[in-house]
Amino acid sequence: MRVLAWAAVAAALGVSACGPAPQKGETASPTVKIGGPFQLVDTAGRPVTEKALLGKPTAIFFGFTYCPEVCPTTMAELTNWLKALGSDADRLNVVFVSVDPERDTPAQLKTYLSNFDPRIQGFTGTPETVAAAAKAYRVYYAKVPTDDGGYTIDHSSAIYLFDKDGGFVEPIGYGTPSERAIGQLRKLARG
Repeated sequence: MRVLAWAAVAAALGVSACGPAPQKGETASPTVKIGGPFQLVDTAGRPVTEKALLGKPTAIFFGFTYCPEVCPTTMAELTNWLKALGSDADRLNVVFVSVDPERDTPAQLKTYLSNFDPRIQGFTGTPETVAAAAKAYRVYYAKVPTDDGGYTIDHSSAIYLFDKDGGFVEPIGYGTPSERAIGQLRKLARG
């Protein structure tokens, strides 16, 4: 069952679960670590690291404020899910990390997130610090030029769930039914 669960997580995240089979007496464990250190800034421009999230379970999503569909849909769903959780929502860190540091300044993130649940925190940084955070969290993103001379960002669309110690638990895939996502968040909040 554990191997099947990891395979499902790996498929949802787009990572390979391949590797040598465990030897007799050994247990299988994933070889890909999800999560880790980062050095970003919050919507007030204050430095923030992964240590700020420890002590409470965390739901983290990587996106960008100019996203036409996936990001506003995910933020609206998160807002609804947090409302449905009631007081359990207060037990969670919920974070939106921008993968578009060129446009997503702390002020831009603050304005964008004002449209959603006030418990959702926003983090951004320099192109280098955002790239390092995305790499630690195994998040794919790429700038894609548009016909008008601008750009959009192609990016991973899962919400990543972590326990209070920063250990990866599971993802919530884009388009997951609300009942299932609320159940995942409630289980995470209650530890």
